[in-house]
Amino acid sequence: MPSQLKLHQLRAFVEVARQGSIRAAGRLSGLSQPALTKAIQELEQVLGAKLFIRRQQGVVLTDVGDNFFRHASLVLEELRVAQEDIQQRLGLAGGRVNIGVGGSVARTIMPQVITQFHREYPQVKVRIVEGQLVSMIPELRQGELDFTINTYDQSHLDQELSFEKMMQRDYKVVVRKGHPLEKARTLAELQQCDWTMPTPKGSYYRLLHDLFGERGMAPKIVVSCETFMACTSLVAQSDFVSILSVDVINDPVLGHQLVALELDEPLPKATFYLIQRKETALTPMSAYMAQLFRRYCQ
Repeated sequence: MPSQLKLHQLRAFVEVARQGSIRAAGRLSGLSQPALTKAIQELEQVLGAKLFIRRQQGVVLTDVGDNFFRHASLVLEELRVAQEDIQQRLGLAGGRVNIGVGGSVARTIMPQVITQFHREYPQVKVRIVEGQLVSMIPELRQGELDFTINTYDQSHLDQELSFEKMMQRDYKVVVRKGHPLEKARTLAELQQCDWTMPTPKGSYYRLLHDLFGERGMAPKIVVSCETFMACTSLVAQSDFVSILSVDVINDPVLGHQLVALELDEPLPKATFYLIQRKETALTPMSAYMAQLFRRYCQ
């Protein structure tokens, strides 16, 4: 039965699953709706299982389809990587590099890395996803991201991923210039403040909770921002308090409206790692990108 699977069937299935409808998948793929429908029907016959439930507004995956989707999308990504690997090794540098970066890395190291990479390989396309590791794990597992430079919570070590330590960065509590607590020296003075953090799922968010918890306190985090820029802008224009990387605070564009508090209790350093799927080799271009990050993270 596996020998009867066709590549175009897998591609049709994955595209329809991602878009949630045959019509949307047809627009993006350039294939007609009848061609997509036929490919999926053939695939369901080969597998002997229904992959989609047809509804008026589109399609949804069955339990079997959802499980098969994870395998099929990974197969297609691995095939893409293998094709690009061959091209790049033959000197036909092209293809695509997909990376993830934490918010502070996106504001500091990433621009230097991408600038140098693009200067040397202008024909290689680069996709950059910004955010916390927790939001990138699905794409890492599916091979849709080559690697990410990020922090992670060591109590939630993912057995499918490998972690290479890259650097440590200092973080500080920040407020806007002229904030009523601009001269605060202890966390206790900040307990009643309204806090904002880039995301409640991030590893540094948990460190903050632990830090307050050790002192019998709990930070009042009332706003969580999906992007680092939103968090920085909010602090700069309000009385919200947050924690940011020293690299961002010292940035001439982003940090000029912020004040880093000199607390008696230093915050723990944030450790950044190069994180990727285990047992998956990077293409030459992805490997070179990773090497640039190693160089600039020193």
